[in-house]
Amino acid sequence: MQTDPRKLRSIVIVGGGSAGWMAAAALSAAVGRNCAITLVESEEIGTVGVGEATIPPIKTFNQMVGINETDFLKRTQGTFKLGIEFVDWAQQGKRYFHPFGPHGIQFDLLPLHQHWLQACQQPGMPALDQYSMAWAAASRDRFAPPSRDPRSVLSSYDYAYHFDAGLYARYLREVSEARGVTRVEGRISHADLRPEDGFVSRVCLLDGRTVEGDLFLDCSGFRALLIGQTLGVGYDDWSHWLPCDRAMAVPCASSPSLLPYTRSTAREAGWQWRIPLQHRIGNGYVYSSQFLDDDKAASTLLAHLDGKALAEPRPLRFTTGRRQQLWHRNVVALGLSSGFLEPLESTSLHLVQSGISRLLALFPNRDFDPLVTAEYNRIGVHEFERIRDFLILHYKLTSRDDAPLWRYCSAMSIPDTLQYKIDHFRRYGRLVTEGMDLFGNASWLAVHIGQNNIPQQTDPLLSLRGGANRDMLEQQRQAMVRAATAMPSHADYIRQHCAAA
Repeated sequence: MQTDPRKLRSIVIVGGGSAGWMAAAALSAAVGRNCAITLVESEEIGTVGVGEATIPPIKTFNQMVGINETDFLKRTQGTFKLGIEFVDWAQQGKRYFHPFGPHGIQFDLLPLHQHWLQACQQPGMPALDQYSMAWAAASRDRFAPPSRDPRSVLSSYDYAYHFDAGLYARYLREVSEARGVTRVEGRISHADLRPEDGFVSRVCLLDGRTVEGDLFLDCSGFRALLIGQTLGVGYDDWSHWLPCDRAMAVPCASSPSLLPYTRSTAREAGWQWRIPLQHRIGNGYVYSSQFLDDDKAASTLLAHLDGKALAEPRPLRFTTGRRQQLWHRNVVALGLSSGFLEPLESTSLHLVQSGISRLLALFPNRDFDPLVTAEYNRIGVHEFERIRDFLILHYKLTSRDDAPLWRYCSAMSIPDTLQYKIDHFRRYGRLVTEGMDLFGNASWLAVHIGQNNIPQQTDPLLSLRGGANRDMLEQQRQAMVRAATAMPSHADYIRQHCAAA
């Protein structure tokens, strides 16, 4: 077979952390040693490292790069995640669960939730959460892998992980270096551009060394050294829709129960995360500096921990939004350099993963065909915007009026794409999509119902099919209770299968 004279000879990854080493692991798995891969990072520069909760597609990424689940969980102090519990979001005192997986097994032409909505017209119906197998297990602190039998309720849920992002990056570094990735330690001062076309030719380190490449991946975090500082790609600011622009993060000692889910608790000026790992609990307060100062945020966070704080709260600043182009010339931005959507639904690492997968699907040669970069950007921008809308949904659908932030959010204007979805669900309980939406119908349903966007009427077709089947709803709910009760506890499952040394 003839060698392509235009193939890439070298790829340079600027920055380490989760984004850089995820890229290194995936690219080295895909191209082997047929293309030189160099990662430049400095131990003097810290990483954000608060993205410890994930969503189910992370399993696909780990499989793609050849990582064994058991080994991965041991090495990263990982635990399992069945979804997210939201506390005090719709109103103070109300909780709901966003499960990984659908609500029940569909037994009719119409979705299960249409039967539930009509059944709720009579008193005594359990909450929608009670028809989720993920919540049946999570609420009892239970975990076991899903069944592969589609007839079983144990097949109707999925899972992701909580893990230490720093340990994950270290693990991926070992995997990558074993496949030939070269790591260069040093701080980058600037990048040089080719005079003929403005492409990046090399990055220059403070000590005078240079690293040349054909393709550059900007994993330099909020600094956006290549995509922003060097190439000048602009940034779309979405903080008028997602007003939180600060976070305080602190680990604390573990509690006796090892919850198999993330918890998000709404507070006065934002929300607090709780992420249980094997060796500690990750905590953070995401808030708006317009409505709360840093000192008050830190004291509020420390007052709501389940164990002793293991460090001082660490502040982070960010602006929600995205780069106007995610791939420009020969630079692809991954991770925080490409944009930031607050960690409400644990999408930060997924956006890294999807960016890598998209790059592999649209892999360039040294011609860097504009048609390829345009398609990469089209898909990536769409994904950012659909996730953005899902996050805004949580803030918009609040009835809280006890604090300025919540009054602002309930009154704010929102993107037309999101308003259209809200209106459809409010009218008939129908879930509409533009396609290519990371969060499927089960996710949107959980938030709509959990935050009191109750439909005015059910699907008209239901009444022509005999109305709600309450018996089938109850049979599924009871089957889920039995199945969850028979599972091992989450802590026991970890101890038996993937406890860290």
